[in-house]
Parts: sequence; C-alpha cells; structure tokens
Amino acid sequence: MSFIQLSKSALFNNLDIIAQKTADKDKIALVLKDNAYGHGLIQIAQLAHEYGITKSVVRREEEAEQIQDFFDYVLILAPQFPVSNHPKFVYTINALGDIEKFAHGSRVELKIDTGMHRNGITADEAEKAMQMIHKKGLKLEGIFTHHRSADTMSAEWFWQKKNFEAIKQKYPGLRYHSCNSAALFREKNFDEDMVRIGIAAYGCLEMDRGFDAEGLEPVLSLYGQRISSRTVSKGQRVGYNATFEAPGDVFVSNYDVGYADGLSRRLSNRYKTPDGVALIGRVSMDNSSYISDKEELLIFHDAREIASYCETIAYEMLTSLSHAIPRHIV
Repeated sequence: MSFIQLSKSALFNNLDIIAQKTADKDKIALVLKDNAYGHGLIQIAQLAHEYGITKSVVRREEEAEQIQDFFDYVLILAPQFPVSNHPKFVYTINALGDIEKFAHGSRVELKIDTGMHRNGITADEAEKAMQMIHKKGLKLEGIFTHHRSADTMSAEWFWQKKNFEAIKQKYPGLRYHSCNSAALFREKNFDEDMVRIGIAAYGCLEMDRGFDAEGLEPVLSLYGQRISSRTVSKGQRVGYNATFEAPGDVFVSNYDVGYADGLSRRLSNRYKTPDGVALIGRVSMDNSSYISDKEELLIFHDAREIASYCETIAYEMLTSLSHAIPRHIV
C-alpha cells in the first residue's frame, strides 16, 4: 500500500530556523489548514505540540475540534459563527457582514485588506467595524492581514506593511500579525505578536533569488508499493491510449499511486522520480507505471520538484494528496 513518510527531524529543523527569526517559538502559529498542507492534520499537530508550539491556524471549526488538545489557541480562518464560546478557538471577521452573525461574547480577530483585495475589511471600514464589534459585544483579540507578493522581488510587501502599520497605530493594545512564511523571511527585525507559518514549516518555501530562506528541509515523502511487473518488448505500448511505446525491451512495474491519490495526470510520460526512475504511460486513477524493478518506489520527496513538472506550485501537489494514504512519522 502506498504511504507518506513524515520526517520529524526535518520539521523540527524548520521550526528551529523559524524560531530564530521570531526570537520566540511562542510567537509561531503553525498553519494546519487543509490537512496540514497534505501532511496529515493529527500527525503534524502532535509533532508541533512535542516541539512546544502552542498556537495554530486552521480553515474550519471541524479541523480545530480535532486538534484542540494540542494547542492553547486556534485561529479559524473561514467564515463560521459559533453559538457558544470555546476557550481555545478564535474566529475571523472577513467582512463587515460577519459581525452581526456572531453571538454575543464571541472571541474574534479582524482581518484587514491591506492590498490583496481578497478577504478582510478595508482600512476605511475599520472604524465602523470597531463600532459594530463593540455594539455586538464581541471580544476582539487581534487584527491581522495577509501579504500578496511577499515571495517576489517587488515593493508591494513594503506597501502592504506600511498600510498595516497605520492600522496598528490607530488601534493599539491588540494582537497583531501580518507575516506568512515568505513575509517572515523578508523581515530583518520581526516585532509582531505572532507569525502564521505554513509552507516554510513544511520545507517547501519558494522565493525569488536574493531572499534568505536557506536550510529548510522537505518534511513529506510519497512512496508507492509495487502491484505487478512485466517485461515490455520493443514496440509494445503501456497504459491507456497506448501513449508510451517501448524503445527496446524494458522491465516495467506498476505502483499503487494514481490521480485519485493526488498524483497529477500532467506527469504522464514526462516525470522522473528523485532517483531518476521514469514514469511511463498515462497516470491511472489508482496506479502508475515506471521503468523499475523496486518493490517500494520513492515517488517524490520535495514537492517543489514534482510541481515543476506540472507547471504549478508545491501547495497544490501537497494538498492534493489523498487523506486515505497512511502517514508515518520517522
């Protein structure tokens, strides 16, 4: 059966590097949304707790409920409106219309749109939001924003940072956080209350050349188990629609990883594993074929590398991995 291997040493190495940037590991809020970027929600939560991380960020309340025993603080990003308060959960206000939907006394953080123009209220709406929050009796604990171009060599990061600084000066005394992974690695003197770390913790941060984000190690490796093998003679074809023709006699094995597991069909006939093993023919729903005789095959270790074959990003490759694949910590 195919499986995912999670490296505890790699994760802890990455958290060490991040803690050096923040000067305090208690400021790290580990982003665990979408099955911890495909790594496994519970597995990564357990490791984070072991390391000493006390804060986390998730997408939905259902995720928060699964990991509540591991953290003191869980920020929920998606619009959700609880009917009762939870001692660890904090909910995001993504729009002015959210405020009336919360129950009196709800713990909330206000998201400000400083230039990404996706979620969050505008700076011009901040005063009205504060009035509405006070009238509704909500417990406002923090204000945050999200950078749109921190990983690229542009001035937009400085522009958004300046916009957020204006908000911080106008409404002091709250918890403030703006840095995602890329933004943290652009900071020379990090001084906010918290940082929301996702892809850097998982060792797959990509930034423009010139930025210092070295030393991070990929945490996740995907392995396939051999289902069957055969010698394919010259001229014979492999897989759906016969898209691969053997140039000579080759030994071909089929492994139990396919697009239902998150292995993109875009890899068909073009991908080579980290060990140089060629994927041949079309990726099927539940399996894929390689010129290999191995019982156990490393499909990928660094999601950035396999993502380049698909002309996409590591995030997509990781979060596409099926929840059903067993995940083992080593």
